[in-house]
Amino acid sequence: MSLYQMQKLIYHVNRDAERREQYRQDSGAFVKKYDLTEQENAAILNVDVRALYSMGVHSLLLRPFTLLNKVSNEDYAKALKGLV
Repeated sequence: MSLYQMQKLIYHVNRDAERREQYRQDSGAFVKKYDLTEQENAAILNVDVRALYSMGVHSLLLRPFTLLNKVSNEDYAKALKGLV
């Protein structure tokens, strides 16, 4: 697992407008720039809140990332609890 790489990717999407636009244009190509496992790639691309949290992504990075991907507060809370 490459927690550092996942958090770096999420940080870049959250904080860097140019990288965020690259992610939005072609997220598949964007994630390939980072050293991630197939499971991590899938969690990022599917914005799988529960998987990302379980893998150790810090909530201060995760919530802004999910907001950028239009995950509602209700869905976010349910995912953290494992209800979705």
